[in-house]
Amino acid sequence: MPEAIEVRKVPIHSVSDASELAKLIDDGVMEASRVIAIIGKTEGNGGVNDYTRIIADRAFREVLVEKGAPADQVKQVPIVWSGGTDGIISPHATIFATVPEDKTEKTDEPRLTVGFAMSEPIKPEEIGYTGMISKVAEAVKVAMERAGITDPKDVHYVQTKTPLLTIHTIRDAESRGEKVWTHHTHESMDLSNGTTGLGIAVALGEIEMPTDADVMENRSLFSSVASCSSGVELDQAQVVVVGNARGVGGRYRIGHSVMRDALDADGIWEAIKDAGLELPERPHTSDIKGRLVNVFLKCEVSQDGAVRGRRNAMLDDSDVHWHRQIKSAVGGVTASVTGDPAVFVSVSAAHQGPDGGGPVAAIVDLGEGEPTGYAAPGAPNA
Repeated sequence: MPEAIEVRKVPIHSVSDASELAKLIDDGVMEASRVIAIIGKTEGNGGVNDYTRIIADRAFREVLVEKGAPADQVKQVPIVWSGGTDGIISPHATIFATVPEDKTEKTDEPRLTVGFAMSEPIKPEEIGYTGMISKVAEAVKVAMERAGITDPKDVHYVQTKTPLLTIHTIRDAESRGEKVWTHHTHESMDLSNGTTGLGIAVALGEIEMPTDADVMENRSLFSSVASCSSGVELDQAQVVVVGNARGVGGRYRIGHSVMRDALDADGIWEAIKDAGLELPERPHTSDIKGRLVNVFLKCEVSQDGAVRGRRNAMLDDSDVHWHRQIKSAVGGVTASVTGDPAVFVSVSAAHQGPDGGGPVAAIVDLGEGEPTGYAAPGAPNA
């Protein structure tokens, strides 16, 4: 049986800062050796050469080792960084750790559980094709099993990190007589994320196995719980499955929904409600009362270049890439719901949620006593 989970969100005060993780450990909130996953936002450009992800990764792993976790174990902890805090999005990390049995809140209600896995190595010539979809799907199934989840309906969030194409890996493939899907490395970020989203959807039974021709073309095929990120840091799919299971205990629960478009604040509220937080029919930020740990969203510019019938210029803008524009817009919409700019909003959502929208997952604190979520100082009506 998986152990109960403690989950906290902490701010990142500079690119190389992991002091708030150290404080959690020093305060006895969690043990360094029990940290099993970290998901966060860094303040880089969000592109292929966003090395803030590597800097943050190193800083957080160093703290875990300094605080007593074995170095070999720390190397295996899945840490997923999404680069780019455009607009008001604030750099932060959400940290997941197991809880000792004697410190677990007992309940038979569905509570948060986490499982992780690494796929088989993904070759550059597999990115964008069914070979990658199959490898991702297999890794998702392993992570589900490790989370103690047997019903795919109990999976509410799958966060991945996968390789994208670089000049080096493109040359490697071609030196072996293989062809790659694209020679544009930035485009390969969307490609890797989209292919991974299809793999998650296949693993959870949301869709049947697609064809190579479906990748990035058939946007009606998507996962409602996928959150896929890619970078230069690895050559495998790193998979973190987050869901609910009975019997694990603890105080946290996760739920999900989708944003139908970039303005769909109701989709965010629906995810919070799905996690188990009681809210009025027309909720307000003040109704959250510190019970929301974090929300995790993917966003994507609509392929028709419009939102609710109104034309926008994101896909035509040669100065600022649409990645940064839609991330900033959805980040603002999300923070207006939560009252907290430290929200996980990641771009490039092909095959992750409906076209122009994206999946939303929410983790809430349903435990006894004082809530552990963030209460924004000076928020209206808070």
